[in-house]
Amino acid sequence: MQHSFIPGKDAPLEETINRFQTKLSELGFIIEEASWLNPVENVWSVHIKDKECALCFTNGKGASKKAALASALGEYFERLSTNYFFADFYLGDNTLPYSFVHYPNEKWFKVEENSWPEGLLDERLINFYDSEGEIDPAQLTDLQSSDKNRGICALPFIRESDKETVYIPMNIIGNLYVSNGMSAGNNLFEAKVQALSEIFERFVKNKVIADCLALPKIPDVITETYPKIATAIKSLEKEGFHVFRYDASLGGNYPVIAVVLLNPENSGCFASFGAHPNFEVAYERAVTELLQGRSLDSLDVFPSPSFDDEEVADFANLETHFIDSSGVLSWDFFKNVPDYEFNHWDFAGTTEEELQQLTQMIYRLDTDIYTMHYNHLGVDACRIIVPGMSEIYHPDDLIYANNSMGIHLREQILALSSSKIETDKARALLEEFDALDLDESIRIRELLGIATGSDNAWFTLRVGELKSMLYLILKEYDNALMWVEWTVDYNQTVFSKDRLTYYRCLQTLLLLTQEAERHLDEYEEVFSTLYGGDIFSAAKLAIQGIMPFYGLQIEPGIPNTPMSFKAHQNLIAAYHKLQKAKLSATTTI
Repeated sequence: MQHSFIPGKDAPLEETINRFQTKLSELGFIIEEASWLNPVENVWSVHIKDKECALCFTNGKGASKKAALASALGEYFERLSTNYFFADFYLGDNTLPYSFVHYPNEKWFKVEENSWPEGLLDERLINFYDSEGEIDPAQLTDLQSSDKNRGICALPFIRESDKETVYIPMNIIGNLYVSNGMSAGNNLFEAKVQALSEIFERFVKNKVIADCLALPKIPDVITETYPKIATAIKSLEKEGFHVFRYDASLGGNYPVIAVVLLNPENSGCFASFGAHPNFEVAYERAVTELLQGRSLDSLDVFPSPSFDDEEVADFANLETHFIDSSGVLSWDFFKNVPDYEFNHWDFAGTTEEELQQLTQMIYRLDTDIYTMHYNHLGVDACRIIVPGMSEIYHPDDLIYANNSMGIHLREQILALSSSKIETDKARALLEEFDALDLDESIRIRELLGIATGSDNAWFTLRVGELKSMLYLILKEYDNALMWVEWTVDYNQTVFSKDRLTYYRCLQTLLLLTQEAERHLDEYEEVFSTLYGGDIFSAAKLAIQGIMPFYGLQIEPGIPNTPMSFKAHQNLIAAYHKLQKAKLSATTTI
């Protein structure tokens, strides 16, 4: 067998790919390579997914086809091991016959009188997450179990400074860290190096963007010493793009590289960051990340830089950069005089030595490292939390945007379409939305933690649209019209043709209610012709408050539950495969 070694990996790519594919097959996951991209030389990316559960997917990137596939498979094990595939979904009714929701070594803490349960978190973490003493621990029910009566489910992390075990609530992990700091590797050292590198990458990226820093360019003579990287950049430039390369180590302190692409066709730009103790590996990651999952003809959607420092530093903009790098950059990024001198840094060594160096960098920032190690799938993986560095969302979200804030509404909202709802219940639900201060654009499936699939109206249903339906129950036509118009405007590009036609018809009928001198029966023929007889009939019933939940009923006459949706059933099937593996594992999670 041919052996392809690349820097930063402790096993040849062929061995990694074969081992990971074999183990996934043994676990019952049927993985397919759904799409490949090779937009320029030495830049590959691949999208892989489980044939039986489309929600279990990952993307990989690399300078070769094998490197990209190994990357995708590694990320797959990372997300299987850490349960990340289930981070946004309710599992509670489906945990039997297992006594645990997440892992056999999870621990549950009873909540009493707004105080932190003894043994949960440590003093540093309590002060960090709840510096103002505003969090009610009862808010920290995990979305997956949604079991408020059982208490707070927490997972055991090792505090690396003294090797003590600290229990961190699953709710905090899911709300603040999402996928940051997770990794799988050929061994535990490799996994930890990758996880900490990712944390440094996003930490520095946020700092550079928010502080509008100007970084030093990587000299061409340095780039030429890495032929594959130089070739990829030249290929992009031949396509008409401008590619700027920067040392993002902030004076040699962090192992980070930044690459920025400028598109002369629309003046748009976006930045990609890469991190690793090895300069070449970090550089290559920044370049391949630039085009992961993107073809060259999809690079015209990014905004131009801005002189508005507040806009650039705004948390929503930083969040957008995390999601897909489509946030706004400052023009200051490109200033002739950088804020730091170029540093051709190198922190490379054995993976164990690299881990030690990254760890010391963390400690110099006066924080600590909390690690959970997983090997129950036969592959080393980890999740690392570094307070003050690795959060993707602000701790305030535990109070104001907690992913468990709507779990008490799940059964009520899912059952809406199965029976006639009383006006007092409709009003109570609207008041609950107001009390929770829910943004109208929040997707109901995300609020409830349901995998609906994309083939039904639940997939696009948002709070604003649901409000329009509830106001129809109350026959408050002015409010219903306001939210119907919002729904039409917001969903022009995402609704199916029939659903958009229905809402346009409903909008017309609501406008007609404001015309005292006009009557519906005078326009029935033209409405039926224009919108279609079935849609017109459905809109008429909605106006009467009889059946306003258009398209939300999955099984006629049967109340919806999470398991009414095929996508949720498939997700639960994948979950049970993992639960079985955890229970039978001989290694400690």
